Amino acid sequence: MTLTYKTVGVVGAGAMGRGIAQIAAQAGSTVRLYDTQPEAVAKAAAELASQWDRLQEKGRMDEAAVRGCKDRLKPAGALQDLADCEMVVEAIVERLDVKKSVFGQLEDITGGKAVLVTNTSSLSVTAIAAGLKHPQRFAGYHFFNPVPLMKVVEVIAGLKTDPQVCAQLAAYARDMGHTPVQAQDTPGFIVNHAGRGYGTEALRIAGEGVADFATIDRILRDQVGFKLGPFELLDLTALDVSHPVMESIYHQYYDEPRYRPHVITAQRLAGGVVGRKVGEGFYKYADGKPQLPPEPAVPKVDELPPVWVSTRAARRPELYQLLKDLGAKVETGQSPSMNALTLVAPLGFDVTTVAVVERLDPARTVGIDLLVEDAATKRRVLATNPATRADMRDAAHALFARDGKAVSVIRDSGGFVTQRVVATIANIASDICQQRICSPKDLETAVTLGLGYPLGPLAMGDRWGPANILEVLFNLQTVYGDPRYRPSPWLRRRGAIGLSLLHEED
Repeated sequence: MTLTYKTVGVVGAGAMGRGIAQIAAQAGSTVRLYDTQPEAVAKAAAELASQWDRLQEKGRMDEAAVRGCKDRLKPAGALQDLADCEMVVEAIVERLDVKKSVFGQLEDITGGKAVLVTNTSSLSVTAIAAGLKHPQRFAGYHFFNPVPLMKVVEVIAGLKTDPQVCAQLAAYARDMGHTPVQAQDTPGFIVNHAGRGYGTEALRIAGEGVADFATIDRILRDQVGFKLGPFELLDLTALDVSHPVMESIYHQYYDEPRYRPHVITAQRLAGGVVGRKVGEGFYKYADGKPQLPPEPAVPKVDELPPVWVSTRAARRPELYQLLKDLGAKVETGQSPSMNALTLVAPLGFDVTTVAVVERLDPARTVGIDLLVEDAATKRRVLATNPATRADMRDAAHALFARDGKAVSVIRDSGGFVTQRVVATIANIASDICQQRICSPKDLETAVTLGLGYPLGPLAMGDRWGPANILEVLFNLQTVYGDPRYRPSPWLRRRGAIGLSLLHEED
């Protein structure tokens, strides 16, 4: 195999620089590792040697491969030692002035012949390259931590980047065993941009008092299949990292409502309650394990009332079959009897709005989220409205828990929890494609590999129907009057004419 770059420089010997140096050496490149603190380089070299020894012990590398990696890792005492590098990647502090200064020096040292790349996660690639004599040889090369395990890298073109440079960087990513995705220079690139919907919408739901953190996490794990709920994820990444990213992307997009941060994370960051690493975040941690509140017990109800289902309910035939399987007495008249539990299953609307529009008794009305088919979910989600009687709430809870499936009862919310979060994720992803920041295929690859979502955002929208997602967004906008829910033209047009969200125009 012919290596794209035989000699590579890495500036910065922290976690990211060390990881990049590791996979570059493993690919067969000579790696010159530099840091302003020589002891950091020595520490990184020692840790990499130990890491390679462990890989040998586990049978993942043989003795010759380990010896070769150690020989190819060359500590550099000064930036001048990188003069013969064909490509230099920078992984230092996220400060524009510092990065520009370093790249100005590197361009002079390498004679303008090397490809220079930044591992920035939040700064503009174009802005960093602005002072260079050869900005066409500069690009973003964004890895994820831990680099050896996170097998995706974003290749970001600045305004003046030569496309051939991006092609070479993509080829080198494959040399290192990573999957490259191509993106235009934009705040958050692909992964940090596409990931905005998950946390920010969950924060809005919690901020409205719809449900507590643990309930929201349980719903999104069990209904959609996320490995971590949004608050578990925020605790893992830590708010001192994630909240500034939220603010940065929001402000770089001139306060675009879709990316609006929330006061909850701002307050918690100010109070030092940032996550798992300090033992307390949205959850408290003991020996690294979250202390989760118990699930509310299923109410004991002596006699269940008859059930009437709204004629406008989503998945109405499926809901009837479910009620039959659960042994409910179902009313089939045009309107409910005076004693009936009234079930609604809206898309995007809240229970209150449906009760008013359909002239139902709100005291007996409960909503159920049926965006996701019941057979595919581990949890059913019910919502009350402000007037729902306690006996009707408890009856609905007991009924839908009869077969042992978990049930969460939340307060009224347009779109429950899953509808809001899934629609927001799919909408932001659609707008990334609308802006031509990247291809739909690269977006799906970046998010599934970079964020570990069970499906890519566009596939998620397709899974539950672009038309349904569009309806959820239109109705959320009606309920809340918030422009954050306005549908992207990409989603609006594909949802209207029945196309996949992955569909690209010829």
